[in-house]
Amino acid sequence: MELDLLHSAETPLYWVGALTTASFLLWLLYKLITAIRIWVIGNGDLLSPKLGKWAVVTGATDGIGKSYAEELARRGFALMLISRSQEKLDDVSKSLEDMYKVETKTIAVDFGGADIYSKVEAGLEGLEVGILVNNVGISYSYPEFYLNIPDLENFITNMINVNITSVCQMTRLVLPRMVERSKGVILNISSASGMYPVPLLTVYSASKAFVDFFSRGLHTEYKCKGIIIQSVLPFFVATKMTKIRKPTLDKPTPDRYVAAEVQTVGLEDQTNGYFPHAVMGWWSAVFAPIQLVLYLGARMNKAQRGGYLRRRKQKTDLIQADQRKNL
Repeated sequence: MELDLLHSAETPLYWVGALTTASFLLWLLYKLITAIRIWVIGNGDLLSPKLGKWAVVTGATDGIGKSYAEELARRGFALMLISRSQEKLDDVSKSLEDMYKVETKTIAVDFGGADIYSKVEAGLEGLEVGILVNNVGISYSYPEFYLNIPDLENFITNMINVNITSVCQMTRLVLPRMVERSKGVILNISSASGMYPVPLLTVYSASKAFVDFFSRGLHTEYKCKGIIIQSVLPFFVATKMTKIRKPTLDKPTPDRYVAAEVQTVGLEDQTNGYFPHAVMGWWSAVFAPIQLVLYLGARMNKAQRGGYLRRRKQKTDLIQADQRKNL
């Protein structure tokens, strides 16, 4: 009797195992094809002036923003550069005009203020904007516990204005005319820090989570209108803001990162933008429990905080010692 029961169960178990294996292999094949489509083939000439003559880039004078401006100028877009320093804007503008023979315009505003958008709107008047890169952003000067952040009230206001309000307001100014033409691309630069809470960078992390949620929600609202809105979540890139001076495979230069990221537009509505970063994002999402991510993030940032405070104290001590000598 028992042998008969075993024999009768063999066939169903065989088919369950076969179907499970086949499903897994099909899933792997799908992932492989998708990866090749995104990271090898790319999106072709999707990002071209056919979307609209002008590209608008905020935070365009340094780091990732400057690299986006250069990449889009190389593709033939005229550039509207928006940043705080007119001097730096003029330098980048002249460089783009000389190197890529494109038209440029600039608007000098401080995104830390909330009363700048009438000036921006006037500067954008009449421009056929094909792509908007919401890149401007700020972070902490060093990791810190929330209540210990210097000038906390102004810090909060500034962080929200630069990292959150700018994305909403720039989108408000540009999106209506994209919808009228049924084409356009908005790239919102979030951060891998927005994928999980990051202790001691809590306000920054939360602001970048907002950018990610805002982008994905808006993409769902407007993709039927022909608009692409992409959330971009880089891990570390060698920029002034990250204070990384030497690029590596997993910490690329801004130029290398942007060259990879623009190939994902239209293929992913949420992207880490660069293949090694995509692997890191996938690994952390699949294998790293949230409590482990929080623990490691807190431990790393506490160590960085301690190092920064020690260096600051040593510098202060040296200055005081020099002042005493001069008395």
